[in-house]
Order: sequence, then C-alpha cells, then structure tokens
Amino acid sequence: MSDQLRVGIIGGGIGGVALARALARRGIDCHLFEQAPAFGEVGAGVQMTPNAVKVLKALGLGAELARIGFLPEAMVGLNWETADELFRTPLKVACPVNFGAEYYHVHRADLHGILAKDLPADRITFNARCTGVEEQEDGVLARFDDGSQFKADLIVGADGIHSPVRASLWGQDEPQFTGHMCWRALVPVDQHPLPFVGPNAAFWMGPKAHVVTYYVKGGKAVNIVAVTETADWVEESWTEPSSTEELLAAYEGWHENLIRLFKMTDPTQTFKWGLFDHDPMAHWSTDRATLLGDAAHPMLPFLSQGAAMAIEDAYVLAEALVHFQGNLPAALQAYENERRPRTSEVQLQARERGRSYHLSTPEELRRRDQAMREAQKKDPNAVGIRAEWIYQYDATTCADRFDTADATA
Repeated sequence: MSDQLRVGIIGGGIGGVALARALARRGIDCHLFEQAPAFGEVGAGVQMTPNAVKVLKALGLGAELARIGFLPEAMVGLNWETADELFRTPLKVACPVNFGAEYYHVHRADLHGILAKDLPADRITFNARCTGVEEQEDGVLARFDDGSQFKADLIVGADGIHSPVRASLWGQDEPQFTGHMCWRALVPVDQHPLPFVGPNAAFWMGPKAHVVTYYVKGGKAVNIVAVTETADWVEESWTEPSSTEELLAAYEGWHENLIRLFKMTDPTQTFKWGLFDHDPMAHWSTDRATLLGDAAHPMLPFLSQGAAMAIEDAYVLAEALVHFQGNLPAALQAYENERRPRTSEVQLQARERGRSYHLSTPEELRRRDQAMREAQKKDPNAVGIRAEWIYQYDATTCADRFDTADATA
C-alpha cells in the first residue's frame, strides 16, 4: 500500500505488535506507542489455537512458532478428585486435519518476541502513556502524559481493558469484577512429560474451581492456571504476589497429581489476579479511530481466546485497510462487521464456560460429566469444551467476505 496512510498504535502487547507486523508487511506506515520502558510480557503461558495459528503462519511466523511452541497430544477433561477422564480430544494429529492448523502451547513472552522481532526501532516509542485521542477534520491526534502528541490518519487503541483510547471515544466504562480469581505459575522441568503431568491441555474441573495445566517452551516448563470463585475483590494486576501455600490451601482435597505439581511452584514466582469483564460493545470505531483486542472485547480466559482474538483482529484490520484503500470509514466498518459478532459470541461463551466448569452440586456434576462422556462416544474428535466453531474460523480469508459484503450492499 502507499505511504499516504499513517497509523498510530497505542499499546505494545500481543495485539499491538501483531497489528504493527501485519501493517508493515503490507507497506502501511505505522508507529507503535508503549507505556512501559521496554517490551516485557509476563511469565505466563498462552494457548495458540488453530484459528490463531492460521494468522501467525500468514504473518510469516510458522517456523518460529514451531521453534518456541509445544504441540499437546490431546485436550483432556479430568475430575478434580479422582482424575477420571471426562473427555479426551486429540489435538496434535487431529487439528491440522479438522481445523487447518496446529494447536500450540507457547510462553507469552516468546510469542510476543517473534511478533515484535522485525519491527523497526524508529517506529516504536516507549515510556509513552496515552491520555486520550482527539479527532480532527484532517486526522486524529493521540496525546500523551508528557505533553507530546502524535497525529495520524488512524489511531488504534490496543491498550487493554482500561483503554484510554476507548474512554476517549465512548466514555469511561469500568470493568466489573466477576467473582473469580486466578493463580498463575510456571514450573521448570528437566524432562517431559512428568509422570504426573501428561503432554496435554488438561482441564481439571471441580466445585467452584478449575485448573488448566500444559507444557510450554518446547516442554521445558509446565504452565499452571488455577481459577476459583471468591466473594472478595482481588487486584486485577497479573503481578500481584501470592505463594505456594496460598495456592495449596485453595485446592485442598484435589487430586494428588495436582497437589504434587503445585508443591513444585516457586513461591516467589506464584501470582494471582482478579478476573474482570465487560459486556460486548455496540461499536468500536469512529471515522478515524478504532479498538483492538482487550480494549474492544476483554474476555474471561475460559476458552483460551484473549490473545487469539487480538491476533485475528490485527490481521483483519490490516486487510481491511488494504482492501478499502482511501476509504477509511468503509475499512473500519468492514473490520467491525467481520470481528464484532465473533468476538461478542466468544466473550459470552467464555462466561458460560466459567459457570459449567464450576458446577458444585453432586447432581450438576453428574449430569455434566455424563454429557461429556456421551459426547466423547459420539465423536472422539469433538472438542470437550465445545470450541470447534472457534477453531474453524479463518481470518486470513476475510477479504473474500469483504467482497461479498460489497456485492450485496
């Protein structure tokens, strides 16, 4: 594309750097602003499901993803107390056949690193805290807390759940505490798989709580995500300190395999945070500004789609800007038409999984577990968390849907 369009990206997380990479590959001038003094994603795992992997490959990162990632054998649902299998869905062999791409487990910092590694240093500004945006007749202005400004044709808010860009465009809308809190920890291992942690995406489901474990860094570490319900508000920060003892106390009585793994956590590297939520938005865009990732659609982690949705957003927005050259409102409308219905449904379905994972009465548990076993018998390839519709989507074909929309307009 020409040099005429200038894009400012507010936020250098996974969504922001994915957009910067997608724009750069299309020859679109962009500048990324990050409030931190340097890139530094937190030490946590992230699941790159087939829908996201399709985009990463289209961005030229297939080989890099294979280098940093881990291919789980299966997705396995387990009873919290007995470790009985509720379902076992093949992933390593089945996902490329069923969904057109692999299913990877990666470390978030590694994923961020491959997305950001080719971005020119002169197109990134650190220590840049955006305070808001202002649309003008001939462009849009991003303002920063040090008094500096950046004028562009388009500003994209990829600045997270507390997005100043969103607040500027649509007013302040504070996220709501969901009553869920989450622990995260990373356990380095000398060899894998451990005898008590299979090479799978394991979902342990129990009363008012669940735990997800999986390998990252090519099998060199086990990522732990442990969610429980609480009446007490918990700080949202991913770096709120916790401890091995606090984690163990919350899961007293759970299966010995989990307890054994929890005891291996580093108490100084065990963190907790509260889970906050927003209702789906009615609009993301104005004539010269739009939102991406958590700024547009923060979602609970129960379908492992937060990073995946941001990566999809980035690809579709870049594609729309190319497709509708010179017509920015049309490009932003096409972007929203493609993305908002999908991300809204993922948001709502993630909420529902938070309920179904945490059923607590014996009768509710029996019905859910039986339903999962019956579904497994009918179709061994069915994803136990019912996410096939998410994985089948291919953002890289979005331009075909733009064309269809044009023809029917």
